Amino acid sequence: MSETFRQLLRALPDFPELLPDFDPDAAPADPAELFRLWLEEALAAGVPQPNACSLATADELGRPSSRMLILKDIDADGWHFATSRASRKGHELAANPHAALNFFWQGQGRQVRVAGHVVELSAEASAADWHARPGADGSDNPDWQLYALRPREIEFWQARHDRRHLRHRFGPESFS
Repeated sequence: MSETFRQLLRALPDFPELLPDFDPDAAPADPAELFRLWLEEALAAGVPQPNACSLATADELGRPSSRMLILKDIDADGWHFATSRASRKGHELAANPHAALNFFWQGQGRQVRVAGHVVELSAEASAADWHARPGADGSDNPDWQLYALRPREIEFWQARHDRRHLRHRFGPESFS
């Protein structure tokens, strides 16, 4: 059974026949600007919910976990996301404020990975985010926390059929 499953997995297609071009030398110098361009291209290509990403965190012992969530904004504070402080993610971020976001747009053959230090944003910003959620009923949620991931590195990854995938990395020097 295991060999059959392995063969099934190996036979699955990787990426669509047509992939977008990407020239790292022509990319914007600002990683947030490049992300916005890629997000717009994903939207134009019909990628569902391209603002969804995986948030990877680790507890105080370094044991990792991840889950999907929604990017809320990108500004001078960092890359915004939210969760309950009382949740597993909230506890992990309180114990170990380092995390990574990963966006995957299979139809584009693209990924964006953002890793760095996470900070809590203000109670006012968190409350405003809670009230702006779809289906908000006007009630308060004091556990709701808006966070900002402050990048130490961002990597843009573009698949290629020749398997010479392109990686365009912004390191700590890009965020000084």
